[in-house]
Order: sequence, then C-alpha cells, then structure tokens
Amino acid sequence: MSSAVRSAPGAGGEGSRRRYWALLVMTLVYGMNIADRFVLSTLIEPIKHDFHLSDSAVGFLTGVALALFYTAAGLPLGALADRVNRRNMIIWALALWSAFTALCGLAQTFWHLLLARIGVGIGEAGGTPPSHSILADYFRPSERIVAMSIYALGIALGSAIGGIGGGMLAERFGWRQSLIIFACASAPVLLLLMTVREPKRGAADSGVGAEEPAAGLRASMAFIRGQRSLLHVLAGATIATFSGMGLVWWTPAFLGRSHGLTVGEAGAAVGLMSGVGGALALIVSTLITLRLARLPAKWQCHFLAWVTLLITIPGVAAHAVADKSAALILLWLFVPFTNVYVGPTLALLQNLVRANMRGVTVAALLFTANIANLAIAPQLIGLASDLLAAHLADPAQSLRIALAFSALTGLWAAVHFWAAIRTLPSDLRRAGAA
Repeated sequence: MSSAVRSAPGAGGEGSRRRYWALLVMTLVYGMNIADRFVLSTLIEPIKHDFHLSDSAVGFLTGVALALFYTAAGLPLGALADRVNRRNMIIWALALWSAFTALCGLAQTFWHLLLARIGVGIGEAGGTPPSHSILADYFRPSERIVAMSIYALGIALGSAIGGIGGGMLAERFGWRQSLIIFACASAPVLLLLMTVREPKRGAADSGVGAEEPAAGLRASMAFIRGQRSLLHVLAGATIATFSGMGLVWWTPAFLGRSHGLTVGEAGAAVGLMSGVGGALALIVSTLITLRLARLPAKWQCHFLAWVTLLITIPGVAAHAVADKSAALILLWLFVPFTNVYVGPTLALLQNLVRANMRGVTVAALLFTANIANLAIAPQLIGLASDLLAAHLADPAQSLRIALAFSALTGLWAAVHFWAAIRTLPSDLRRAGAA
C-alpha cells in the first residue's frame, strides 16, 4: 500500500473532518464508560444502606467484581480488537455494558447486583482497546498526544454526568432508577457510532508493523516485555490510577462521613471537581501537549512525573485536615488533575508498540490500571477503613485516614515516569515511531 493511501485518514478536508468526527464520537463513548462506572461511586451510601453492607463488602461489590472480569476479559478482547472490525466491536460493547447497568438498578439482592456488575465489567473491557486503536490509525505518531489528551476529556465528561447527574437523580428518584436512566442515555451514542468509518490498520504509520497482520497475544506481550520504557510507563500509569482515580472512587463517601454532606451534595461536589475542574485541567494540559508534540518524547515523561508528584501534596492534605472548607479547597487542587496523565500516557503507549499490537497493549494497561483502580483501591481502602474504625473514638473518620495514606502512592508513580526516559529513544525506534 502506498504511503498516500496509508495517510488518507488525515489527508485533505474530508479526511480531516472524518478523523475529528471519530475523535469526538470515541470521546463520547469513553464519557459514557466513565459515567456508568462513576455513578455507582456516587451511589455507594444508599446502596450500602439498602443492602446493609460493610465498607469491605462495598469495595468488593463496586470495584473488585467489576475489575476481576474486566481484566480477565480485557486481554483476549484486546487481541480480538487487533483482528476484527473495531467500530462494530465498540457498538456491541457499549450495548452490553449499558444493558447490565440497567440490570444493576433492577437488582433485588447483593448477589443480583454482583452478577450485574460483572456484566458491566465484561462489556466495558471490549470498548476501550478498539477505541484507542481506531484513533491511532486516524492520527500520526506526533499528533497522538494531542488526540489522546482530547479523548481523555471523556473522563471529565463522564465524571460530571456520573457525579452530578447520579446524585440529583438519586435524591429525586432513588438509586435504582438512576442506574436505569444512565443505561438508557447510551442510545444516542450508539447511533453516532454507526457514522464512524473503520480506518485501515496502520493508516497513519510508516514504521515497522504498519502493514503486518495482527501479532497475536503471545507475540504482543513478548514485544511489550522487551520495551523497558513502556513497562515503566505502564507501572507509572497503574500507580497513578490508584493514587488518583482510586481515591476519587471513595470521595463522595468521605465527604458524607467526615463532613456531613448528603448524597446529592457530595455527588455534585465531586462531579463539579471531576467534570468542570477536570475539563479545565484537561484543556490546559491539551494546550501544553501541543507544545510537547514538537519536543523530544522524554518531555512527555517529565510532564507526567511532575504532574503526578505535585498533585500528591493536596491529595494527602485534603484527607488529613478536619475543616470542611479546607478539605474542599484541597480536593479542588487534587481531583481535577487526577486524569491529566491519561492523554500523554496513551500517546506513549501507541507509539511504543507496532501498529498490529495496539489492542493488546491498551488491554495490558487496562488490566493493570483497573486492578489498581477497581480492585485494589476499593477493597484495600475499604478494608483499611474497617480495621481502623475499630480503634478510633469516632469510627466515621477511619475512611479519611485510610485515604490520606493511600494518596502518598503518587510519589511512587512519578519515579516510574522519570525512569522511562532512559530507554525511551531506543524503544521508540524499535516500535517504528522514532
């Protein structure tokens, strides 16, 4: 295939409109993914009350149950994304996780809700790898950091919808009806997905693997293990997910217990931080990536390390202070920036592997990051909260202490992002994206 055909998605006015339309729709899909996940975090307290659950049980139900099946299905579905029509795969995945979100609202027992959460996890596992792969074929290597930063705005969009919308709907209709409404909201996005064209694999690449068939799970994992900078980026992103998104998972419950906010108030507060604040933070970071796209790739790692390091300070302090106003101010300095790492991380991932193994690579990140975010964070923090509660005069403060110590892991993430710089140039050449 000629390079002119391969670069067609970004060539000319029609091609440019097509790829930015694909970016918009994939961002909306990602927003629905986050919204359907984030809304359950907002509804932790009423669900806990209805089913008479401990924090450990809540952590297992809302996080571990989703993560185990999300991650178990993720790698084979990532390999599938390297072989099949990716647009159609996303349509089926979105329909599946939306249907199971509705079933969460219909659950009558703990076990019903657990099984529905498992279904949500399997559906969501099939949506992200093909989305990233499609975008990598619409945007050239130097453009991916900007495209993926825009794509990351889906996190802010979904968090705002899940937090503000979930809290408002819960107070007006109840938590069950909230989940059913959220499931139905995916229908317009499904229609938009049908307008996206499936690009040629490797269309924006000219390097190794651009025209090769799918590498397969084993070959892809072997290549990933040989990319030391990629392993550090994966580790840094995984730990950053725990120290950021993992803590935000518990933030509505923390605000309710330690500072007396209602479900609606806590959901609105976190929704505004994640949605409005997060959108502004991601827009600013996207403008920064316009500059980073013209610099050597090591500066993307520096950016990731410094952002992760700096937000750790308000992250710890927000959960250590006793004053409500101070805690809210510090959370505004922490929550909006917890997803800034996503865009540059995804761009590095796409550039550090060959075009025929991107689905597996994204699935590998989802495997580790979602174990950290959905399994370890809810379960470990919930367990720590339960253990601390037995030794405190005010057991309601146990969650606050558990979250303060958990936020320190941001320092660990920063170290990995800096460590990735050493072998980054040679790894980029090996992947054909230097």
